[in-house]
Amino acid sequence: MTSVVVTGRGVVSSIGEGPDAFFEALLAKRSGIADGIGACVEFDPEVAMSAKEARRADRYTQLAVAAAAQAAEEAGLRAPTGESPEGDRPLVGVDPERLGVLVGTGVGGLATLQNECQAWLEGGDRAVSPHFVPMMMPNAAAGTIAMRLGAHGPGFSVSSACATGGHAIGEATRMIMRGEADAVVAGGTEAALTGLCIAAFKRMGALSREGVSKPFDAERDGFVMGEGAGVLVLEREEHAKARGATILARIAGYGASNDAFHITQPDEHGRGASQAMRATLADADAAPGDVGYINAHGTSTPFNDKIETYAIKQVFNGSSTPPPVSSTKSHIGHLLGAAGAVEAIVCIEAVRRGVLPPTINYEHPDPECDLDYVPEGPREAPGLELALSNSFGFGGQNACIAVSKP
Repeated sequence: MTSVVVTGRGVVSSIGEGPDAFFEALLAKRSGIADGIGACVEFDPEVAMSAKEARRADRYTQLAVAAAAQAAEEAGLRAPTGESPEGDRPLVGVDPERLGVLVGTGVGGLATLQNECQAWLEGGDRAVSPHFVPMMMPNAAAGTIAMRLGAHGPGFSVSSACATGGHAIGEATRMIMRGEADAVVAGGTEAALTGLCIAAFKRMGALSREGVSKPFDAERDGFVMGEGAGVLVLEREEHAKARGATILARIAGYGASNDAFHITQPDEHGRGASQAMRATLADADAAPGDVGYINAHGTSTPFNDKIETYAIKQVFNGSSTPPPVSSTKSHIGHLLGAAGAVEAIVCIEAVRRGVLPPTINYEHPDPECDLDYVPEGPREAPGLELALSNSFGFGGQNACIAVSKP
């Protein structure tokens, strides 16, 4: 059976760029949320793109390209700096036709869409940028990453709302297992902090009125929007070993499901969530008792947190005690299509380092959310071997990823 491993990680978030800085900020209980949003205020797109390229790319693509550059660098997919110009560094150790790109987004170039709609309303056809379509389209990030790396293997974008990042990693894993690629650059990206999008979520009643993310807390009142990107380099294990790459973790399992219940609310009995977790455990050939940590979807909404808690208890009660659970959305907000990818990286780091990140802002226990949410701070977990990352999206689409040590 083909084993799929992680050889590169990339993160852009409101609490740090780079996977190590990001995870250390989680352990330090830092929050990147200010004025009710989790914006990447220090992000400079020109760390990974020229000024001209940045002008012709929506922010969601800029974030993805930066995260992908980090992951590709760590994985050693490109010739070392100095051997050739930055924009012309060739791939090393991988056949370009066997390198895929699967990077998804929940909504794509929303800032571009909002800006160009306003330009058209005020100035007519000639006020619309000729770059509008390639900046807005949801596959722009995946296409741009492929062009920058010279990846000629399978490449596309997935979109399943807040489950996008999990689905992208899971489907990329399957792509490798089917023999369609030796390596895939996979993840999710989102930059939807626009007036229109924030207003839309407010009108739905989904956003926190206090502007604070409090997953599983009795006084939680909605989610906080964030932005960012998470990207992994996934490889067939034999391929990674043959080129001498450092193996960081293993994608041990993947499961997906549909609630088929409501376009925005989760199934009230947690059916889809529990089905995805069970499918992941089966794919990993693991028992519930093997899981030492769950990074929850944990949005801080009254419905999600209660139902996710119930779903976890359905999967783990009876055969074992549910493992510790935390929601890193309490630190950075909800990254929508990027959430699952960033949270998969949280699981990778938890397993690698043997430490669980906390759920911050948890102060008031809710009798309907009665699991161990690691509220006291980082917790040492030296025996941690297997972790799950839950991602549940509008539309009732669910994804779960299992991460283990190499």
